[in-house]
Amino acid sequence: MLFGKTILVTGVASGIGARTAELAGQMGAEVIGVDVREPASGSAAFIKGDLSTASGVAEIAARLPTRLDALANVAGLSGSSGVASTLAVNFYGLRALSEALAPRLREGGAIVNVASIAGYGWRANLERAKSLTSIEGFPELAAIVAEHGLKDEEGYPLSKELLLLWTMQAAHQPLFKNRGIRVNAVSPGPVETPILKQFRAVLGDARVDSDITRVGRAGTSTDIAPAILFLCSDGARWINGTNLAADGGLEASINAEVLGF
Repeated sequence: MLFGKTILVTGVASGIGARTAELAGQMGAEVIGVDVREPASGSAAFIKGDLSTASGVAEIAARLPTRLDALANVAGLSGSSGVASTLAVNFYGLRALSEALAPRLREGGAIVNVASIAGYGWRANLERAKSLTSIEGFPELAAIVAEHGLKDEEGYPLSKELLLLWTMQAAHQPLFKNRGIRVNAVSPGPVETPILKQFRAVLGDARVDSDITRVGRAGTSTDIAPAILFLCSDGARWINGTNLAADGGLEASINAEVLGF
């Protein structure tokens, strides 16, 4: 279902992005990779680029072909670099790239955002999430952080809360909906990637270890990549605005405990 398609994968230098690009290529897709670092084993095409600024996003978009079938937004920061940079890459840069490439995605194409179970607090923080997602364009993040009193330790979960909310919104925005472009998300739990140590520093060992214990093991990039590529494929043509939990059952376990069923 991916044979002959052109798929753009961000965050291609390591972890989930690297495995997604590799698997897409094995399934017959033409892969274009984007990252701030060059991958050790390259995809068919690679663009070095930075999603953390509006100009960086524009430079990436300018180097891409005029037609794509799918965009896999995998690139992200752990939160260890602070709330402003984390929001810049994980949400505002991701959104800016998606909006810039919408006219190049074929009708019926797909955007898949890699979110996280850490973003499931969007319901409890709905008003804040609505306010921050309603800001158009690529805002001055220092001003946003100051205005909302955002703390560095909130950066990662907050960025994923915004991403989950925007995924649902974008599925019905004319920019995407009028051309049948599906916008979905995949939410992993803890995954054994090079930045897992950074997640431990940000979220705490107790939180990460508890999540892993609930499901028996941490996930791997090989667990997550197929879910991303399924949503990129025509097999998911009637799935839109949906978040797919690729977490080994973590969400189910937490819901059972919190809701008491």
